Amino acid sequence: MLENSSFFLGILKEQVCGSFFAAAVHFLSLKHMEKPKCTALFLPSIFLASILLLSREADASCNPKRGSYNKLFVFGDSFADTGNLGKLGREFTHCWYDPYGTTFPGKPTGRFSNGRVLTDFVASFMGIRSPVPYKSRKASSKVLSYGMNFAVGGAGVFDTGNFQRNLSEQIDLFKQQIDCGVFSLCDLKMSVGMVAVSGNDYSYTASRKNSTEAALDIIPSVVKQIKSDIERILTLGVAKVIVTNLHPLGCTPYFTRGRNFTDCDVLANMGALVHNTALKQALSQLDRTQSNVLLLDLNNPFYDIVSQVRGAKKFDITRRPCCESFTPDNYCGEIDDNGNRKYNLCTNPDQYFYWDNVHPTQAAWAAVAESFETTIRRFFYQ
Repeated sequence: MLENSSFFLGILKEQVCGSFFAAAVHFLSLKHMEKPKCTALFLPSIFLASILLLSREADASCNPKRGSYNKLFVFGDSFADTGNLGKLGREFTHCWYDPYGTTFPGKPTGRFSNGRVLTDFVASFMGIRSPVPYKSRKASSKVLSYGMNFAVGGAGVFDTGNFQRNLSEQIDLFKQQIDCGVFSLCDLKMSVGMVAVSGNDYSYTASRKNSTEAALDIIPSVVKQIKSDIERILTLGVAKVIVTNLHPLGCTPYFTRGRNFTDCDVLANMGALVHNTALKQALSQLDRTQSNVLLLDLNNPFYDIVSQVRGAKKFDITRRPCCESFTPDNYCGEIDDNGNRKYNLCTNPDQYFYWDNVHPTQAAWAAVAESFETTIRRFFYQ
């Protein structure tokens, strides 16, 4: 696998809770892909128009307090997903099954970790609860108070072969919520957007074409589309947008397993750096003052911790996962027909940086988030 330089091959499996069965996921998840329908549209059209006009006039007078944002809108993949992937069975979506969620909240919630993920920590820096997943938006009107999470595991900037909504389609859903009046102009003025994509486009392209070069070739188009999507989010009215770069892909257990969980794959890390350089340049063109768009660095804190650089947060195990499948073909959470585990589970996830083959533990996310908490808080006041 690594010897033939296909450094993105197979990661996509893990980004979708470890399984890449596109046709089956498509068939089973159709019911979760319905377009939202606006409610309360039975009012006479003139009356409804009057209400909307008054609402917009009220929104126009909304002046959010400097540095104060109370809604978070999230777009991306499994690094940010808090429950949007349909519960389609253990083999397809094992993030909804044990042992996921054992640390927080004590049961699986569709998060790709033993507990909290990136979204939860960014929300905490804003002083709000984690925004409701789009899939759970109808549970109660109260769940809309803190924004909405559209991110879904396995998603890419473009289509990644698993029928999960790509970044543009997630923004389409966001726009539909705005058009339906779920979120007002005032809500948007007091909101922050977050875009977190972690490489599914590259793993899918490398796997489909069996070529590392093919994955590298699409970096310009991926970055260009990210820039376009961010522009669209801002145009819709979101005040500020946080955008993550790529972590060192070659240091994930998916790659280190073939090296006895020791060395990172250099080519994979190089690919991430090429993406990050291009993304930084694109975002500087989009927002030269860096007051509306923040490029959030995941690469350096990930690398420093995993490589045990002096001064970085210390973890006992940094390149081996807490939840380790018996073989590379098994996955975290897999059981046999008799219910027996086909994976080993560590006793203390807080000692491990990685939870499964590609996703960090809650403790790891906490350590990474600590490294950029000040940066984010300062960004809110720019």
